[in-house]
Amino acid sequence: MSPARRAAPPPAAAREVTIARIGPLGDGVADGPLYVPGALPGERVRIRPAARGRAALEAVLSPSPERVAAPCPHAALCGGCSLQHWADAPYAAWKRGLLAEALARAGFPDAPVAGLVRSPPGSRRRADLALRRRRGGVLVGLHARGSAEVVELSTCLLLAPALVALLAPLRAALAPLSCLVREGSAVLNLLDTGPDLLLRTDAPPTAADRAALAAFGAAHGIPRIAWAPADGPAEIVAQQGPVRIAFAGVPVSPPPGAFLQATREGEAAIIAAVLAGLPGRVPGRRGLFDLYAGCGTLSLPLARHAPVRAFEGDAEAVSALSAAARAAMLPVAAARRDLARQPLLPAELREAAAVVLDPPFAGAPAQMPLLAQSGVPRIILVSCNPAALARDARPLREAGYKVLAATPIDQFPWSAHLESVVVFGQD
Repeated sequence: MSPARRAAPPPAAAREVTIARIGPLGDGVADGPLYVPGALPGERVRIRPAARGRAALEAVLSPSPERVAAPCPHAALCGGCSLQHWADAPYAAWKRGLLAEALARAGFPDAPVAGLVRSPPGSRRRADLALRRRRGGVLVGLHARGSAEVVELSTCLLLAPALVALLAPLRAALAPLSCLVREGSAVLNLLDTGPDLLLRTDAPPTAADRAALAAFGAAHGIPRIAWAPADGPAEIVAQQGPVRIAFAGVPVSPPPGAFLQATREGEAAIIAAVLAGLPGRVPGRRGLFDLYAGCGTLSLPLARHAPVRAFEGDAEAVSALSAAARAAMLPVAAARRDLARQPLLPAELREAAAVVLDPPFAGAPAQMPLLAQSGVPRIILVSCNPAALARDARPLREAGYKVLAATPIDQFPWSAHLESVVVFGQD
C-alpha cells in the first residue's frame, strides 16, 4: 500500500509590510527579510509570504511618488524587466549604486565610481528566446518572473526593431516544424549583415524542416540559420550569404549564437573604459593579455595599441578571432584555453603589461586569486554581475591593488543586470 498522501500546507496568511529598499535582484525588501517583486521603497503593501523569503505582492496600499506606469504590455509577467514601474532618476541612482556597493563589499569603500552610462530602449541586438509548443502553435518569448512558464512576446521595448519584427514570423515558421517537439530556444544576434539565428530544439530537423527554415531565412533577410541540440555543437541549416560584425573596424565572422555585448552603445562604452584604463606605455617586450576573449570584442581594439595574447575556451570563437586578426594584420595571438579548469598561472601572467578579462556571469573564481598573485601592474575587469565582481575583486584588495577607475554601464534597462569596467592598479 502506498503511503498516505500528505495534505498540502495551508497558504500563508496575507500581511502588511513596509518596503525599506530595492534588493540586488530588483525586488522590494521588507524586514525579515522578505523579497517582494514589484514593490518600491517607502510603500506600504499587502503581501502573501512564499518559500525562501519571497512574497507575492497582492496590493499597494500606499504608493510611492516614484511609482510610474510600466510602459510595456508584458511588464507584469515577463522576467526580462523587473523595474519598469520605478521612475528613471531613482532607478539610475540605484543602478550606479550596485557597482559602488559591490566594490565596498570587496574592500574598496571609497572607489571612484563614474556616472551611469546608459543604453537606450530599442537598442538590444541579442535575444535568447524560449520556445514551447502548445496546442495550436508555438510560444515564442521569455520566461515569466521566477517561473519556467513562457510569456509570449508580441513586442519588446528593449529589442532592436529588426528583432521585434521577427517575433511573429518566427512563431509562424516554427509551428509546422517537427524538430520542435516540446521546447527549445532561439538565439537571435543582430549582426552588420542582418539577423543571425541559432535554434536549439529537442529533435533534429528533417529535410522538410531544413527546406522550410531556408525559405524563412530568404523571406526575412536572415543570412544564416543554424541548429543545435540542447547541449551540442551547432550545424548550419541554411545560409543565404556571409555573416559579419565589426569590432574596432575589423570584420569578424562569428560562430552561430556567439556572445555579443547586448548593445552597440554598451560595447562602445566598455571599449572606451578599457582603453582609458591601459597604462600610458606598454613596453615592447610585454604585451596585453585578454582573458575570456570571445570573438575579439576587446582583443581587436587592444591590438591597435599593443600586441595581444587572447585566451578563450570556445574553439570556434578562437578561430573567428584568429582569422579576423590575420586578415587585418593585427598582432593578436589567440589560444584556446578553458580558464575555469586551467587558469593562467602567476608566472604566465607576469609576462603582461596589463590583463583585461571579461568573464561570464559567474565570474572568474579560479583565475582571480592567481591574477592577484601575479603582480601585474594593471588589471581591467569587465563584469556583468555585481555579486561576482565583489567576490572576484576581493583577492586584488588583499594583494594591495587600488581601484583607479570604475564605470557602470547599463546595457539592460529596467533590470538588475549591470555591466561594469573596473581598473585596478598598484601605482
